[in-house]
Amino acid sequence: MEEYNIGDIVITKKLHPCGSNKWEIIRTGIDFKIKCTGCGRIVMLTREKFLKSLKRTEQK
Repeated sequence: MEEYNIGDIVITKKLHPCGSNKWEIIRTGIDFKIKCTGCGRIVMLTREKFLKSLKRTEQK
């Protein structure tokens, strides 16, 4: 199981309406809070929904 940390950039399967699919993790735990790198929108997701929508993490 992969570990996700604050500050990691993740790529989702679907595009955000602004056109970006890259998100920065700003909170982890039971819920994930992620911030769109394109427009700055902050979204809070359950762990289950976050893991389902994830495509991959970006290499640092």
